[in-house]
Amino acid sequence: MIELAGIIILGILSQWVAWKFKIPAILPLILIGLLVGPIAAEFLSSDGTKWIEPIWNGEKGLFPGESLYYFVSLAISIILFEGGLTLKRSEIKNVGPVITKLITLGSAITFFGAGIVAHYVFNLGWELSFLFSGLIIVTGPTVITPILRNIPLKKDISTVLKWEGILIDPIGALVAVLVFEFISVDGGSGFTKTALMEFGKILLFGTTFGFTFAHALAFSINKKMIPHYLLNVVSLSAVLLVFVLSELFAHESGLLAVVVMGMVLGNGKLANLKELLYFKESLSILLISILFILLSANINIEDLLLLYTWKTATLFAIVVFVIRPLAVFTSTRKSKLKFNEKLFISWVGPRGIVAAGIASLFGSKLIKQGVEGAEYITPLVFMIVLGTVLFNATTARLFAKMVGVFLKSSDAILIVGASSPARLIAKYLTDNEKRVILIDSNKNFIQKSLKAGLEAFEIDIYNQDLTDNIELNDVGYLIAMTGSEAVNKFAVDSFSENFGEKGAYRLATSEEILRKNISIDEQRGFFTPKDDYINLSEAFRDNPKIYEVEIETEADYNTMTTKLFNELKSVLLFVKKDDKLYLMSEFEKEQLAKDNCTLIYLGKNVEVIKPNK
Repeated sequence: MIELAGIIILGILSQWVAWKFKIPAILPLILIGLLVGPIAAEFLSSDGTKWIEPIWNGEKGLFPGESLYYFVSLAISIILFEGGLTLKRSEIKNVGPVITKLITLGSAITFFGAGIVAHYVFNLGWELSFLFSGLIIVTGPTVITPILRNIPLKKDISTVLKWEGILIDPIGALVAVLVFEFISVDGGSGFTKTALMEFGKILLFGTTFGFTFAHALAFSINKKMIPHYLLNVVSLSAVLLVFVLSELFAHESGLLAVVVMGMVLGNGKLANLKELLYFKESLSILLISILFILLSANINIEDLLLLYTWKTATLFAIVVFVIRPLAVFTSTRKSKLKFNEKLFISWVGPRGIVAAGIASLFGSKLIKQGVEGAEYITPLVFMIVLGTVLFNATTARLFAKMVGVFLKSSDAILIVGASSPARLIAKYLTDNEKRVILIDSNKNFIQKSLKAGLEAFEIDIYNQDLTDNIELNDVGYLIAMTGSEAVNKFAVDSFSENFGEKGAYRLATSEEILRKNISIDEQRGFFTPKDDYINLSEAFRDNPKIYEVEIETEADYNTMTTKLFNELKSVLLFVKKDDKLYLMSEFEKEQLAKDNCTLIYLGKNVEVIKPNK
């Protein structure tokens, strides 16, 4: 009981440590697993036993006999199903040729390149060599996102790395599953007719069960045959049912079935897909936490000693410094990415949780089948995973600065709210070469924004943590201009630390507009000096245009701003000076010289009045 509770507590503690220090969770999970497992047995226990012993003498421990194998199989099936849910056909089409080539051509280069190197460096059989290479194809967002979260990068670089990790996870897992199943159908004895027939059965039953049950589950959910409170647990039961049934009809076809099931559901018209994803994500975090402490603890010192050779360093160096850059540079050939951007993408390629989990499962299975060299699979993949995560986590920021992709200034603007006035303001800023991102929970507003050529995302800020989005790393300004005063305050309070490096601003509330004694410091946090959402909307409704007025002297500035402040149908937005655009509140706060500038405002065109000289 103590060991079971300890695994869960240590697992969630590792997840918290990863969040706190912004590192991939796999790093503390594996290190703690090694600490309570082989390290404790070798150096800390007086009797040479592990603090957490998944299997002991084959029949004792937390998971005696085949129990660990069954638990790992079921846990991996749920994790892969969740990965399959995230793989969208539309994303593959829309993410651009660079990412498409990375997950196809780049994966092929990694698969064949790493397989050949593993064969000649460690003298593994071709089948095991290509199983190893299939397992290290995957990167995964859970390892890339924490590494890049605090590195301000151009949107193109962040997008490539983010979507490569999301899309390649289930693809790499699928490749590894297919290679493993081909090996296991005939005991790894070679490419016989029987092996091909068994492999065909696995493909047939895996895809058939996955496809059929996905449509059956989607039909049941959409027709409301499942009550809402049972939705998540019924879906979980369906995944486990598909896995077990597929295994009964064709041994080793279960993992393929759940990946296919997830992909079909993720690309279908499922009404509750987001809710299902949230549940599976939470469940995957718990399973991953338990799984990796168990798997790391199950490794023995003898397994680690297999890696104590120059061959390990050679394999790691070739995978990281030769195969990864070759895959990236080949996939990005003739793209708009610059050489230094390609170099940085080549540098960042940490392997993920799926690779380590499936490696442990497949390695233990193949050892039991007596496949020669199978004892190398788990430690080699763990070495690649732990090595790349450590390497990238410690060097990515420094390397970004060295190659010149580190953004010294975060000037992008995040606007919370995509109403008509917000879209007009965003269009003006975009036309002035500013990167602007609109977010809103209103689907109609987002669709209109996208039609206008603006960058926009349908996001509910109460339900989604924006700080996980590495594509927003270059955001330095936060502007909240929704019709809800509560949402505006929440956005500034919650996200100004991450996205308000240059300033976090919001529309004033109706109560603040009526107050006469509001302080200057409070006003400096307003998007406009004196306007709430109603004023902004009425100004836009009566005259949806943005005007620019050239200002020569400070007297002109004072006269014009006073007139605009007194005109309820006009809203003063920005000041342009020395080719730089400032928010009105920002300009006033900076106390810059108020001559030779341009005032930008929305609404009624105000007649320019020159002061008496």
